[in-house]
Amino acid sequence: MAPPGVGSSTQKRPSVASTADNDIVVLDGGFATQLSCHVSQQIDGDVLWSARFLATDKEAVIDAHLDFLRAGADLVMTNSYQASIGGFVEHLHLTKEESYDLIKESVALARTACERYQKEFPNSPAPMIVGSVGPYGASLHDGSEYSGSYAKSTPVDTMRQWHIPRIKALVEAGVDLLALETIPCRIEAEMLVDLLKKEFPDTKAWLAFSVSQDGKSLAYGENFQETARHCYEMNPSQLVAVGVNCVAPRLVESFISGINKDRRNPIPLVVYPNSGESYKVELGWIDRDKCEPVDTYVQRWLDLGVTWVGGCCRTYATDVSRIRHEVEKWKRTKSDKTCQNGQCVQK
Repeated sequence: MAPPGVGSSTQKRPSVASTADNDIVVLDGGFATQLSCHVSQQIDGDVLWSARFLATDKEAVIDAHLDFLRAGADLVMTNSYQASIGGFVEHLHLTKEESYDLIKESVALARTACERYQKEFPNSPAPMIVGSVGPYGASLHDGSEYSGSYAKSTPVDTMRQWHIPRIKALVEAGVDLLALETIPCRIEAEMLVDLLKKEFPDTKAWLAFSVSQDGKSLAYGENFQETARHCYEMNPSQLVAVGVNCVAPRLVESFISGINKDRRNPIPLVVYPNSGESYKVELGWIDRDKCEPVDTYVQRWLDLGVTWVGGCCRTYATDVSRIRHEVEKWKRTKSDKTCQNGQCVQK
């Protein structure tokens, strides 16, 4: 029996290795969004966001991961976006050692969800476990991951020392790869790519940026395509993809279109937008009238070379199921075409 959204229980699930062959990987959706279906406590506005539930409701965390897998996701991302040693020490009153172990627990809970999923669907390949690594700004609880304003006053070594133990915990716990995500500024992105090379040379990752509304810049103002190319070229052997996340779906194409023009070796692209809403610390999610279904854009993104696609904040397991449907439809259409002399025509 196949899980909902997946065509066959024996269907090959992409792996980290196989993505080099241009497999399409379906990501999960907004973890805190889906978690809200399983808990009664407020998540948005909490200084630890969804990471608090690593300590307070482990079963809910597992259930949220399972929702995405049943919807057709090829992977689950750990509930560690806003997890940090200092944050857990201050707000959960844990020791540094206990805080480190709690970050590792995020991987264990994701693995438990994968194991339960495989018991339900024994013919399904093992999902990937991706360690979520949010930006330094997320720990400030001021929304600065959407502006990058902390880059003005925070030394890069401060960011580095904050990131090292959380990444180390995820890697030590056995993630398949890392998601360096919602990174709003070039200085932090470059530092993370360099850190990956020097401290975690056997670990692969994707790098996804927080971007502005202008369709061309990082949240902090640097040119997206120039920065993305530079970061990829710093470490192409470890970066499985570069792209954008937590951006309105309608803006995605403007960021990625043309990024691989005239490149002999195209940059693999990852895209996982939000619902189109915006987040303000004092107000929460606003602009609900700007919500738009992510799935309506998926096939166009795949045409532009995206190979990793999913959802971010305010997207649910139901959205992942629709994304999976669009991916399978695109793959079927592609298989019905033959390419001759660089031109694809219907059989």
